[in-house]
Amino acid sequence: MNEVYQILAYAVQLYGYVLLARALVSWIPNLDPYNPIVQVLYQLTEPVLDPIRKLIPPLGGMVDISIMVAFFAIMFLGEWLSRMAAS
Repeated sequence: MNEVYQILAYAVQLYGYVLLARALVSWIPNLDPYNPIVQVLYQLTEPVLDPIRKLIPPLGGMVDISIMVAFFAIMFLGEWLSRMAAS
């Protein structure tokens, strides 16, 4: 059972890196949104970010913190899975 937790922890950690990449890409002002890498990042992260946006609207109407909320939740989940795998 510990192996299953470890594999899940790695998968969650990898998804955290995908979220981080999406956040970094969003800071590049003239990046082509039709770039295949950008499209893949959006397709992988949007199913997680959209429900969070429905719960937490953008601050001041402009600042979207859904990526930060998802990232911290994913990191917490990954840490919990790692601890479960170690026990």
